[in-house]
Amino acid sequence: MRTQQRSLEDDERAMADLAEVSDWKRVWGPPETGLDAIRALVSRVTAATGWRPWAPGNIDPDRYTWGLVTARRTVMLVLPDAVLPDSPRSGWSAYEIAPEDIGDAHDGLDEHWPGQLELARQYWGEPVFVGPGDDPRIPMEWRGRRRHLAVWLRPGAELHLYATQPEVTPAKASAGFGYSVYASEVA
Repeated sequence: MRTQQRSLEDDERAMADLAEVSDWKRVWGPPETGLDAIRALVSRVTAATGWRPWAPGNIDPDRYTWGLVTARRTVMLVLPDAVLPDSPRSGWSAYEIAPEDIGDAHDGLDEHWPGQLELARQYWGEPVFVGPGDDPRIPMEWRGRRRHLAVWLRPGAELHLYATQPEVTPAKASAGFGYSVYASEVA
């Protein structure tokens, strides 16, 4: 297993950008494809957040997602019901995890989770949930996919901070931390 520890600068910028969105209900829309749907998505998100499209004149009509850039230069992948920050150069991660490395990957995630959680608290306040990814209170579609999970509620959204659950398959032989925003009827 190989590991890396990088500055949390990208995460700090992205978390600050997400914290500034006061009403996520204005961001979400129908999962449609085509030029008009992408234009509507970009227009909706720009009006709600001030973020700008990263390639405004180069729209792929088969897509239903688009990338927008914040004032802090964070790229956000925006879907009709989720926002995924592209901040891959922050924090601790492990890769090339072999079967015998799973315990070490778990240990690394466990060791660095408190720091990630504290960083998120600085921008988003206290979460409504913090626990293991297999907690029975977590909906089935999420359970077991995360080693650690924290959730914050905002109008129209849930913010999730998580540690990935390392698996020993070529496509998932890595582990680290991430965060996303999901549309929510409850919040």
